[in-house]
Amino acid sequence: MPIWSEILAELSSRQPPDFDGVRRKYLVELHRHTGRNVILYASGWLQRDAPPGLVSIGDEDMQAFMEVSQGLEGDGLDLILHSPGGSPEAAEAVVSYLRSRFSHIRVIVPQLAMSAATMVACAADEIALGKHSFLGPTDPQLVLQTALGVRAVPAQAVLDQFDRAQHECADPAKLSAWLPMLNQYGPDLLVQCESALEMSRELVTTWLKTYMFSESGDGSERAEAVSDWLAGHQNFKSHSRHISRSDVEAQGLTVARLEDDERLQDLALSVFHAATHTFSGTPSVKIVESHTGRAFIKQHVVQPVPAIQLGVVPTAPPELAPGHDPDSSQQAP
Repeated sequence: MPIWSEILAELSSRQPPDFDGVRRKYLVELHRHTGRNVILYASGWLQRDAPPGLVSIGDEDMQAFMEVSQGLEGDGLDLILHSPGGSPEAAEAVVSYLRSRFSHIRVIVPQLAMSAATMVACAADEIALGKHSFLGPTDPQLVLQTALGVRAVPAQAVLDQFDRAQHECADPAKLSAWLPMLNQYGPDLLVQCESALEMSRELVTTWLKTYMFSESGDGSERAEAVSDWLAGHQNFKSHSRHISRSDVEAQGLTVARLEDDERLQDLALSVFHAATHTFSGTPSVKIVESHTGRAFIKQHVVQPVPAIQLGVVPTAPPELAPGHDPDSSQQAP
């Protein structure tokens, strides 16, 4: 299997490194091996310090999937998914679109499919996981402005804390300790938390029942049990908790072990390693790409900050030639 360092060596054999060419070579080889359509959806949040909106699942991804699905034939799809998660609403739109295009979807997780990406995986017919693959909890997070700054807070934690406050504030002596925290609760925060939890559970339950458990006599009950487990903040204690393949299998999801098909594992990981090198060596922060070479690549260019020495007055910039656009050579982040 071409491991991370071997893919790097392959890239380095040409100068400049052919990031796109190597990645697409393995996408084509994977398609030839399976005879199925292949789409890579990968974010570089582990390699790049980019704004969350650029690396997370968002509404713009619909354009990406429409672009890369153009010209794909057949009703089977292998979706290589590596993502920190993002908007459940955007994930719902992506699932709706992909399910309208493909009747059988296998999600391949080369490393991490967290949060809303786990929800997308639950809309597959099966999930292919290696020993190195992990899903994440689906308990929704609310982005709140607090006295400590902007924080992502588990919706269930807010509800639990409010219940605890109600209990403890029956003692007037404890009220003063709770007031600073209770003042952060907006008029609709608790309702938002309840709605977010309900939506997360509802989407995962519906997708599991409709697809992965569709032929099971007790599919509805199994779907609800898995959905409650994934959304249970009390089960994982952290939204970033990595859920192993063995835990996923224990919950009854349909899991294919990647090492059972060594060629499939080799090619899927080669695509993934090539993508991570692309993130490390280019401004790319998100890649959505099919085996046909159609791609939607999001980039983030960090503009350098001019250095100013103490006691030195910066000189005025030279005048520009008429009609010259000072930003024409810069790429928008």
